[in-house]
Amino acid sequence: QVQLVESGGGLVQAGGSPRLSCAASGATFSTYAMGWFRQAPGKGRDVVACITRAGGTTYYADSVKGRFTISRDNAKNTVYLEMNSLKPEDTAVYYCAAKRGVGFTKVEEYNYWGQGTQVTVSS
Repeated sequence: QVQLVESGGGLVQAGGSPRLSCAASGATFSTYAMGWFRQAPGKGRDVVACITRAGGTTYYADSVKGRFTISRDNAKNTVYLEMNSLKPEDTAVYYCAAKRGVGFTKVEEYNYWGQGTQVTVSS
C-alpha cells in the first residue's frame, strides 16, 4: 500500500509559479498512475492533472491546461505539479493520489490519497 506526502504549497501571488511535490513510499511507485486533485472551500474535489505509470500520457482539466504541468520521476518515487500563471481561483487544498488498474482521469478511480497541501493565491 502506497503512502503519499505532498509539499510545496503556501501563499503565492497571482501570476506565481510554485511547484508541488508528492513523495511516495511503501510500494512500487511505477505501478501506480498518479493524479493531482484540488478542493476549494465549499466545493467538491476536482481533478487537476493525471499521469500514467510510465509518464507517457497525461490529462489536464480544462481550467489548468496550458498553465500546469504534471510529471513524475519513478527513480525518486515522486510526482510533481508545476503551476504557472496562478489565479485566485486556483486557491484550494491540493491532493496527490495514486491508483492501479485501468483508467486514470476520475477522482473516484483513485484509492490512495495524501493529506493535501494548501495553495492560496493572493490577487
